[in-house]
This record gives sequence, C-alpha cells and structure tokens, in this order.
Amino acid sequence: MAEPKKLFTFEFVCLCFVSFFAFCNMSVFYSFFSYLGRIGIPQEWRGFLLGLEPMTAFALRLAIIPMLCLENAAGAMLIALLMAMAALCSYPWAVTIPSLVVLRIFHGAAFVLLVSASMALAVHLIPRERSAQGFGILSITALVPYAVMPLVTEALLPYVKNEARIYAGVTVLAVPGIIILWVLRQRTRVLLGKVHASLARRPSLEELRQNLQHPGVVLLLAVNLLLYLSYATVFYFVKGYFKAVGGGDAGYFFTISTLVMIALRVLGGPLLDKIGKVKTMTLFALFLVLWFLAFGQARTPLTFALLAVGYGLGIGVFLPLLNATMFVASPVPLRGLNTNLCLFMMDAGFFLSPYICGLLLAAGWAFPSLFYICSGLLALAVCLLLALGRQKIDAPEEALARAKH
Repeated sequence: MAEPKKLFTFEFVCLCFVSFFAFCNMSVFYSFFSYLGRIGIPQEWRGFLLGLEPMTAFALRLAIIPMLCLENAAGAMLIALLMAMAALCSYPWAVTIPSLVVLRIFHGAAFVLLVSASMALAVHLIPRERSAQGFGILSITALVPYAVMPLVTEALLPYVKNEARIYAGVTVLAVPGIIILWVLRQRTRVLLGKVHASLARRPSLEELRQNLQHPGVVLLLAVNLLLYLSYATVFYFVKGYFKAVGGGDAGYFFTISTLVMIALRVLGGPLLDKIGKVKTMTLFALFLVLWFLAFGQARTPLTFALLAVGYGLGIGVFLPLLNATMFVASPVPLRGLNTNLCLFMMDAGFFLSPYICGLLLAAGWAFPSLFYICSGLLALAVCLLLALGRQKIDAPEEALARAKH
C-alpha cells in the first residue's frame, strides 16, 4: 500500500474519538496521590501505588507491542476499553494496600493494551508529510480531557466527597468509544487487503535488532524518557505543591496549560511539518529547563497561571515534534513499534517519577526540589538533541527495502 495521502479519513477520525473517550477515564487520576492520603494509605506507599499502573504498562509493553499489527489492533483496543471500565468501577471498593496493588496492575494492563493498539493502528493512517500535524491532532484528543476533567472533578468533589466515585462514574464516557471501535474493527478489515504483507505482519527479531542499532532511534528514546520523567512530576505533584505554597486550585493550571497545547496544535499543526524538527526541539527543551527552575520559585496563583501558559507552549510544541521525528526516523514497517517504544519511555517516566519523588518527599525534601531535578534532566535532553542534530535521522531506504522482503 502506498503512503496515505489524506489525514482526515473516516478511520483516523474514529481513532481520535476513541482516544478522547479513553483519556477521559485517565485524566481524573491527577488527584490520586492526595486521595490515597484521605483513605489512610501510609505516605511511603502512596508513590508506589501511584506509579504501579504505569509500572505495569512499563513491564508489559515490550511483550505486547511485537504482537500488535494492523490486523488485530482494533479488536485489542475494544478488549482493553472493557478492561479499563471494569478497573474504574472497582476503585470505590479497593481501600487497602493489597486490593489497590491488584487493581492498579489490572488497570495498567488495560491501559497499555489500549494505547499500544491505538498507536499500532495510527501509524497506518498518518501520511509521512503530515506526521507532526497528525500526531498533534491525535494528542489533542488526549489533551482535551486533561483540560476539562480536573475542573469537573474539583467541582464535584464537595458533593460526592470521594474521588473513587468519580473514577467509577467516568466509565459512562467509554460507552461511545465501544460503539465506534466496533465500527472501526470492520473498517480495518478492508484496509488489510490494501497493505503490503510486511506492513500487516509482526516485525521479525532481526528487524528489531537492526532497529535498535539506529543511533537516531536510541537518542530519541532517551529524550522521551527525560521529558516524561519531568512531565509526570508536574502531573502528579502540582496539587500537593499548590497546597503547600498556597497556589490555589490545581485544576486551573491543567486547564490553562492544556488549552494552550490544544490551540498550538490546532492553529500551528501544518507549520510543525515545515520547520526543522530537531533544532526546534532543542530550543524548546532549553526553554523547559528554564521553566522548571522558575516553577520551583513560584508562589502566587497569578505567577502559576502565567507559568501554565509557558508550560503549555513548551510541551505543546515539543511532544508532537518528538513523535513526528521518531516517525520519520523509522522504516515504514517499524513505525508502530517505535511509536510504542516511545510510549514505553512514557511508562517508565510515569512509573519512576511518582515512586522516586514520593520517597524524596517522605524523606523530607520540599516540592521545589523535585522541579529543580527535572530542570537538570531536561538539560541532559538538550545535550542529547544536540548530538541528534549531527545524525542522519531519516530511515535509510535500504532498511525499508530489507523490511519488505
């Protein structure tokens, strides 16, 4: 099959809707660390339980992604969404450490299957020349819930008194996703007849080995890890930081920063495919180094609101360019694999950040120290991006030719 020429196909729009419904069910967990404290979970366990869901994704993704392909992606997404609904409905009854351990592992398994399968499908629907715009639009469907659900959660909490009821309640938002997935599953069967056999099958061990010898792929995976360690620290610890310094309701920070990200990707999506990706990422990584230093010094709601705009700007440009660069650097048959390896780095960041930061807070460290550490991590990312700028990152044609045989 030739590269797709259109971005806004029926299948791509369906995938965006499913992603939106899925992330509505995840975006309410920004308050999970605080919730664990309210139900009496000891502080030394909170970071572990918070990170257990992404840790499960981290542990399972490498086993899952070689098995996913165009043929089974939509069916796997349907199974995963049903699993996620079952997990969310169980939170009101899981109030002990053992029950939460089991639930977080099950929830992590559902989420990693859902996201991995969606990426395995997405790479067949996005044209190479519009890769940054395509990943930017797909990410919008994941961002909108993070702009809306924290505000909705904070508004409902005085009435429901318990976040677990909200976790269970948002499962209703997955119902439209199930219906759309059923339709999408039928449509992907039609696509199967149009693709080259090498694009529909699972990658071979030799292809995996050659893929990880590509220096551009390795550097991009390392940058992903450093970015997501920092991103997860903001996501999980903003609420506690604001409470400690009187920064106000954490919901407004997420709403402002997410709306900025969405506006950038809607209005500037086509431009992202025309600029120098690596150079632009390097500049914005440097910007985020300075941003995290400023964030650790902030104390007033107005300052935090201004910083939320800057955070949305930095992440809003950086992430779609990072995904698009990996897309361009990958041979066509391995695009799904490499996109999922980026998500593996995300899993690692969302697991390691709450676990390590939770231990540091329990040992008496202050919240600002966490953000200063993130600044150092992103400074390392700047160095890696400078090294990447000296590499030829386009997927070599000979690698593509080998993969097709």
